[in-house]
Amino acid sequence: MARAHTTPPAPIPVSAALIDPAVVAIVVPAWNEVGKIGAVVRKVPRRWAATVIVVDDCSQDDTAGEAREAGAEVVIRHETNQGVGAAIRTGLLEARRRGMRYAAVLSGDDQHEPDELPRILAPLFAGEADLVQGSRWLPGGATPGIPSSRRWLTQLYPLLFRIASGFPVTDGTNGMRAFRLDILDDPRIRLEQDWLDRYELEPYLLFQVVRGRYRVQEAPVTVRYHSRGTTKMRLIQDGWRILRPLVFLRLGWRQ
Repeated sequence: MARAHTTPPAPIPVSAALIDPAVVAIVVPAWNEVGKIGAVVRKVPRRWAATVIVVDDCSQDDTAGEAREAGAEVVIRHETNQGVGAAIRTGLLEARRRGMRYAAVLSGDDQHEPDELPRILAPLFAGEADLVQGSRWLPGGATPGIPSSRRWLTQLYPLLFRIASGFPVTDGTNGMRAFRLDILDDPRIRLEQDWLDRYELEPYLLFQVVRGRYRVQEAPVTVRYHSRGTTKMRLIQDGWRILRPLVFLRLGWRQ
């Protein structure tokens, strides 16, 4: 069994006092997450974010119902399965429609710790960053239960991201991040493209924000690997989906 990456937890930033929950939306993409999505919603401290938007990507179970019962302020259901990228996009568009200024993304499978939201939100409110990427590998981050295969893959990807973009990220595939929603007004950031519907959207967004010379920081967070159902990713097919934004954008094949 692989040893968990454990270091002392990072403290809540002093600048967390600046966070205004009324302008923060938590976007949670979810697909067949009964038994987990309710825990995700209930764990979000409303002192950090007043609105939780769950996007049910055409689940075959009652993910949407469990999210509503747990207290999600907004639950949107896709009538066809479109992919995690499409679900995130739907949530971000809804956050903007509601006048939110900031969005944080959490996984729907209860991998992240919402109590750690100040780590990724505080630098935004302090005016220190435009996007904050969660990192399980920074001091203060943790990976309880991580399998050895996931360990080396999540450590290899940052190297590839650095080669493609020049940015020294330590964790490019972590789904926990926060950012100013107005960066989506940049015409170089085109989340509406169909090729971003699945796992491509998240690395695409990070790459384009870096390339657009926005201020990007990383913050230590926990990624918890459950013994059952931690990920729905398929190693080859979905691994390519995460990798191809780096290839396509670096070579100018996509925008």
